Amino acid sequence: MRSVMVAVFGGSLLMIGLAAPAAFPQPSAVSAADAAPQSDSELIAALRKQIQGKEKQPAETVFKNIQILKGKPAGALLSIMDIGYRGSLGVRCSYCHDPQNWASDDKSEKRVAREMSNMTRDINEKYLKSIQGLKSETPVVNCTTCHRGQEKPALNLEPAPTTGH
Repeated sequence: MRSVMVAVFGGSLLMIGLAAPAAFPQPSAVSAADAAPQSDSELIAALRKQIQGKEKQPAETVFKNIQILKGKPAGALLSIMDIGYRGSLGVRCSYCHDPQNWASDDKSEKRVAREMSNMTRDINEKYLKSIQGLKSETPVVNCTTCHRGQEKPALNLEPAPTTGH
């Protein structure tokens, strides 16, 4: 049991070191108080701490391999990832990212998310803006529009509840 705990703790320390943003040096040692975050919220909080003072810099200057969200502030990138992607799909950060190499493009889910982001941008910029008579002056779709907190997009809607009228 002890060897399993040591392996888990060691792997957790490795994950913290590899999850650091590009512009920051890797810490030489990690204390028990700085052990690997147990939840995505704790991981994001640790990343926010690591980029402290650089939150307003463009994400691509603070993190590695930023493709879709270039120009967004680094601090906003973390919120977009947390709420816009993780929350909208109901998944963990590790669903799209390799926790040992955040910049990696090896996971197909990350590549699909980029393509779907492009699709969403096209829908919002090309198609919705040209539809006359919509009730909103700035209609948008986003991940939640289809995914509704689920990994796979909703293909069918649940029937509306009947009110008896």
